[in-house]
Amino acid sequence: MLGPVILAASRSDKMRRLVSAAPGTKQVVARFIAGETVDDVVPIVSELSGRGLEVTLDVVGEDITTVEQSYAARDAYLELIGRLKELGLGERAEMSVKLSMFGQSLENGHELALANVRPVVEAAAEIGTTVTLDAEDHTTLDSMFAIHEELRKDFPQTGCVIQAYLFRTEADARRLAANGSRVRIVKGAYKEPAEVAIQDKPEIDKAYVRIMKILMDGEGYPMIGSHDPRLISIGQELARRAGRKLDEYEFQMLYGIRSEEQNRLAAEGHRMRVYTAYGTDWYGYFMRRLAEKPANLLFFVRSILTKG
Repeated sequence: MLGPVILAASRSDKMRRLVSAAPGTKQVVARFIAGETVDDVVPIVSELSGRGLEVTLDVVGEDITTVEQSYAARDAYLELIGRLKELGLGERAEMSVKLSMFGQSLENGHELALANVRPVVEAAAEIGTTVTLDAEDHTTLDSMFAIHEELRKDFPQTGCVIQAYLFRTEADARRLAANGSRVRIVKGAYKEPAEVAIQDKPEIDKAYVRIMKILMDGEGYPMIGSHDPRLISIGQELARRAGRKLDEYEFQMLYGIRSEEQNRLAAEGHRMRVYTAYGTDWYGYFMRRLAEKPANLLFFVRSILTKG
C-alpha cells in the first residue's frame, strides 16, 4: 500500500525538498529522467533512434501557478521541436504534453491550455510528427478530451491517453476507437477515489485487457503503455486476432525501464516507443514512477543508503 503514500508525497513541498537533498537522488533520477535541457536529451533521442526505437518526449513540470509559466512551457516544447527539425529526427520523436503545464487549472484554463498547445501541435506537424495529450487526474479529463477533439479537426494524428483504472475509460475507449484516434492506454498513476477508479490491482489488469480489445478492434491506432510481460503478450495476441499489421499499433515503455525488452520488441519488428522525460522540474514525475512499482522505490532507498 505504499503507492498512495508516495503519490501523496508527490504533492508535498516538504518532501520535494527532502528528496532533492538526499544523497543518491541524482543518480536514481538519472535512471528515469534523460536530462535537464534540450542539449541533454537530443543525443539520447539520436541513440534510441539508432537502435530502431521511437521516442515520445515529455518536458516535465505540472503544478504551474501563473500564465507566464504556461507560456514558458509552450516555448520549451517549441524549442524542442526546433532542435528535432535541425537534426532531422521529427519522424522518430513525437511529444507528450500535460495540459496542466499549459495553464489548464488557471482561470479560463481550458481556453488558455488550448491556445498554448495549438502552436505546439502545429509546429510538430510541420516536421512530420505529432503530439499526444497525457491524462492527468480525473477532474481534468473532460477538458482534455474536448481539447483533443478540437485539435483533431485540423490535426487528426493528435493522440490522447486513457487510464484503465477509471470506471469511465471503457466508454471513452469505445468513442475514441470509433473516431479513429491515436490512443495510449496506461494503468493510471494518480491517487483517485474509489468512486471513480478501481482500487484492486488484478481488477485494473482485467480492465486493461478489456480496453485493449476495444482499441484493437476499433478504427484507431492503439498505443500499449505497459512494462507488464503478460499484458504485452496479450496485446500481441489481440492485435493478431484483430488482423492488425505490426505498423498498425505500438508498444510504449518508460525511459530507463526494461531496456532489453524494448530492444527485443523492436528487433521483432514491433513499433516500440520510449517515453522520455527531461527538465528541471522532475519531482512529481519521479515520485509517480516510484509509486507505480515497489522495485523502483527499493532501488531509490538502496542508492541513498549506499551513498549516505
